[in-house]
Amino acid sequence: MNGDRGTKCCLVPYPASPFDSPEVPDNGSRMWNGPSSMGVLLCSPPRKQPTGSLPLGMALPYFDRLDYVSMMCNEQAYSLAVEKLLNIQPPPRAQWIRVLFGEITRLLNHIMAVTTHALDIGAMTPFFWMFEEREKMFEFYERVSGARMHAAYVRPGGVHQDLPLGLMDDIYEFSKNFSLRIDEVEEMLTNNRIWRNRTIDIGVITAEDALNYGFSGVMLRGSGIQWDLRKTQPYDAYDQVEFDVPIGSRGDCYDRYLCRVEEMRQSLRIISQCLNKMPPGEIKVDDAKVSPPKRAEMKTSMESLIHHFKLYTEGYQVPPGATYTAIEAPKGEFGVYLVSDGSSRPYRCKIKAPGFAHLAGLDKMSKGHMLADVVAIIGTQDIVFGEVDR
Repeated sequence: MNGDRGTKCCLVPYPASPFDSPEVPDNGSRMWNGPSSMGVLLCSPPRKQPTGSLPLGMALPYFDRLDYVSMMCNEQAYSLAVEKLLNIQPPPRAQWIRVLFGEITRLLNHIMAVTTHALDIGAMTPFFWMFEEREKMFEFYERVSGARMHAAYVRPGGVHQDLPLGLMDDIYEFSKNFSLRIDEVEEMLTNNRIWRNRTIDIGVITAEDALNYGFSGVMLRGSGIQWDLRKTQPYDAYDQVEFDVPIGSRGDCYDRYLCRVEEMRQSLRIISQCLNKMPPGEIKVDDAKVSPPKRAEMKTSMESLIHHFKLYTEGYQVPPGATYTAIEAPKGEFGVYLVSDGSSRPYRCKIKAPGFAHLAGLDKMSKGHMLADVVAIIGTQDIVFGEVDR
């Protein structure tokens, strides 16, 4: 690449993606039309190789570490794929719990996306406000799974354990107050002159280009296409809840910001319905070949102890077949292509991460913009390189 002022490479930092950045060529103060390069996450081990060498049930924790901001949604996609091959369906209570924590995870992700985007542009206050609320949701994670981030809570056949006493009351109190925090963030950003100047007509992507690049989630809806897998191809209990799908009109950074803010409000609406409609019953499928025995039974029954040992060392046999199962993760369509040859290990496991397609559109979205605008564009793409490099 040649230019009047020479060529140099610049690493663009992004708080949601530590230790890694795409390389962006710079011609003075304006972007080159040349390509950026991906594949620089040095601290992330490959994910797809271990999933092929482990029993299907043991590969689940690796999915927590793909998009490490949307942990339970990754688990949900993988669990749904395994359940489809096994031809089983989790009990209604387990489905509602999955939806409940899927929306809590969406809030976790959008808080990170919106506030770090604002931090990149220069607004520090929303980051500290919202991370205080994010901490409360990590406590909800910890109370159901014992882990704050990598929960391994959503599993094929249901969820790991039932909701502890008092958790639903605490989630209700949290959701009642969280909308006020969203109002505070909007009061600071939505009509702020600096924020609007840095985001309106920046990183514009048309609906046609968004489809051609394979965009999904907010990146697609921000361009005016009303596509949400929770509506078009509902899974678990999403067909039993009511919510709206916000869309943009210009396809710029500002529209995508507004979509994420409104999605947080819709997630609160879904959480409220989950709390009100949560049915009683079991939280794991009644199939001894898939579900482990209860801990209490293992303390008194040798057969249950052997059952548990065999299930977690050898896994369960999955009938031959193939499936592509996708969910509406907070960043877009997260899909798992799973092929079984009849053994307990997958013959093939292919992961479709939304961030990979979004990052591929960085060149298109950055053409002609100032280098400082590229930071805003990467922020609005909501990239986590754990799923991009996977």
